[in-house]
Amino acid sequence: MPHILMIGDIIGSPGRRAVQSRLPGLRQKHKIDLVIANGENAAGGLGLTVETADALFSSGVDVITSGNHIWDQREIVPHLDGERAIIRPLNYPPGVPGRGYMVVNGCLIVNLIGRTFMSPYDCPFRAMDRLLAELENRPSVVLVDFHAEATSEKMALGRYLDGRVSAVAGTHTHVGTIDARILRKGTAYVTDIGMVVPKEGVIGDDADAVIQRFLTMIPHRLSVGKGSLFFNSVLIEADQASGRSASITRIDLDVD
Repeated sequence: MPHILMIGDIIGSPGRRAVQSRLPGLRQKHKIDLVIANGENAAGGLGLTVETADALFSSGVDVITSGNHIWDQREIVPHLDGERAIIRPLNYPPGVPGRGYMVVNGCLIVNLIGRTFMSPYDCPFRAMDRLLAELENRPSVVLVDFHAEATSEKMALGRYLDGRVSAVAGTHTHVGTIDARILRKGTAYVTDIGMVVPKEGVIGDDADAVIQRFLTMIPHRLSVGKGSLFFNSVLIEADQASGRSASITRIDLDVD
């Protein structure tokens, strides 16, 4: 029964340091077979670079998922079709660089992006239908990072895929939710994993700068927050034969 750790949005260098500090011990303690981390904010809070991706891989991450910020650091784009285990949302339009899924350690990992309160991407529901119908000899264990804004859209996709995938875990809103559970037909679900970031910020950004933006309504670039960190993730146990999940458990850690 594979043990899979899914890590929420990793924010900037503080988030990368937290992963480097905590992940090796978690892998050993829980005998983790696969680590999936959302890295689309790993480079200064916006996007992913080759250097930041390699830092996450060196810390023990096996697959990096992403979302709407995957294009913010242009240097990563030529590498999205390369050997590094980085995926972008499956439901971007045809012809976009990169891939929306990959098989690693006997598991199929899929990245989807939502449409509600976001951009008019292709339908994530139908994109997943097509993949499950057309992908030959796919593994039984299928893990979905659904990068979406609306809780309703995330919950709807979880219900829609219940019994057809092993897990649907939400990312993007950076606030971990308390609804981790096994759905009726055996799919592990959580609306949002959370993030790996300084505690004192506002969804990863410096709190004072965010407050000023709300007070003045003047746009300005935000910086990554400072201070002690927390690390949000979920641990999933899935059955290799049936693809059903036996458990999903939140792992939320403080990092000094």
